[in-house]
Amino acid sequence: MLTGKQKRFLRSKANTLQPLFQIGKNGLTTAIIVQVEEALEARELIKVSILQNCDEDKNEIAEKFSEQEGIEVVQVIGNSIVLYKESVEKKRIELP
Repeated sequence: MLTGKQKRFLRSKANTLQPLFQIGKNGLTTAIIVQVEEALEARELIKVSILQNCDEDKNEIAEKFSEQEGIEVVQVIGNSIVLYKESVEKKRIELP
């Protein structure tokens, strides 16, 4: 579980990131979850964009991500979700 200070730190890092994934009308599929987990292993911090034609609520999607092993939802802002997962092999981000 991330502390408030760690979440602030990650939010500041995520500020400049472009969304890597877009979730559209099919909602959150297993394929997307697998791809997101692979991207998190490589980068640790990513942004996911929720498109307007998505049937699922952004908070429901964030909840589904947080149920995955080790994935932390840093922030849900606008139509974006910022996700963090500590990488096993490519540790890049040192949390305060």
